[in-house]
Amino acid sequence: MKNLTRNQQMVLDVLEQSKGQMSAYEILDHLRPEGLKAPLQVYRALEKLTEMHLVHKLESLNAFVSCNHRSCHKTGDMTVFTICNDCGDVNEFSADTVADVLWQQTDKNGFKPFQATIEIKGTCARCI
Repeated sequence: MKNLTRNQQMVLDVLEQSKGQMSAYEILDHLRPEGLKAPLQVYRALEKLTEMHLVHKLESLNAFVSCNHRSCHKTGDMTVFTICNDCGDVNEFSADTVADVLWQQTDKNGFKPFQATIEIKGTCARCI
């Protein structure tokens, strides 16, 4: 694993141990006993972890999840998240077929994507 600062490692550990997505303030609440006091400390760690592709930001929820799909570290990859509206369960997967179509279309428009994230909201099998 990449060299992480103490704060980055603590934030990553909290996300990896969580059962789903967490906001920066929820992460901070978990890490206050460890000495993190300011939201900025968490946001800085999350920013770097996101750049390292170890964490994903779920834009629609303003929350973060640890990456469990390590192949998304490749340039040009597409990551898809399904998010349950009832229980908040988040699942991550790759969508190579969809990515191929989208990359072809963006190429036709003279646009070179470097990353794409799709968030699909609905109801998971446990909540149906």
